Amino acid sequence: MSKSIVIITGASSGIGMEFALQLDAHLRKTDEIWLIARRKDKLLELSRRMRNNTRILSMDVTKEGQIERLADTLEDNDCRIRMLINCAGYGTIGNFLGSDREDQAGMVRLNCESLTNMTHCCLPYMCRKSRIINIASSASFVPQPGFAVYAASKSFVNSFSMALREELIDKEIYVTSVCPGPVDTPFFERAEANGSIMNVKKMIMADVQGVVSKALRDSCQRKARSVYSLPIQAFDILCKAVPHTILVPIIKAVK
Repeated sequence: MSKSIVIITGASSGIGMEFALQLDAHLRKTDEIWLIARRKDKLLELSRRMRNNTRILSMDVTKEGQIERLADTLEDNDCRIRMLINCAGYGTIGNFLGSDREDQAGMVRLNCESLTNMTHCCLPYMCRKSRIINIASSASFVPQPGFAVYAASKSFVNSFSMALREELIDKEIYVTSVCPGPVDTPFFERAEANGSIMNVKKMIMADVQGVVSKALRDSCQRKARSVYSLPIQAFDILCKAVPHTILVPIIKAVK
């Protein structure tokens, strides 16, 4: 009999960890929750807090060999994936030219390439009523000077998720793109190493529990996108209504 599982990348902290904890509290009829991140010690600590059976996969999802290792593990365990939650990612604030080249390229590898590889690896093991949750960002709504590569990478996630959703809808596999604004997580410990976010973003910082709770509700309701909080929902509408050629210079001026 197939093993029913949930897979969460970036599970060692922040949004990924919160998904693990909330699913652990509510999931039924799941054999295991697979926790994926590089930091094994953090995954072990998280696993000890959880009631469900867990499997820890300490791996760097940017490495092609690691994705192949995951594919082999899925095959060997005769798995059926109920949910895939792609949370692994990072961002750095600062002008592109003054930023570390490897940091910028690494963002694209993790936020875009690894999410694509992970999804392609897992889809053959998903069936009717399975769900995919991809963490994008409100930064995907409009290009953002001073956050250029991160915003572009999350625009990829949002676009990819919307297109994939349409490709899979006849298979009854549902994809939700999660687009929060700034969330109170360790994300900003790295992001603000060479710059700081706008004060207005600090004022509307969301709590991670609320973001994840809404994302799970929206996924259950098979929504294409999950946008948390009224300010970010208003920002979404603004970015659709106002040409980006007008918005982008304003964002640059107020950063």
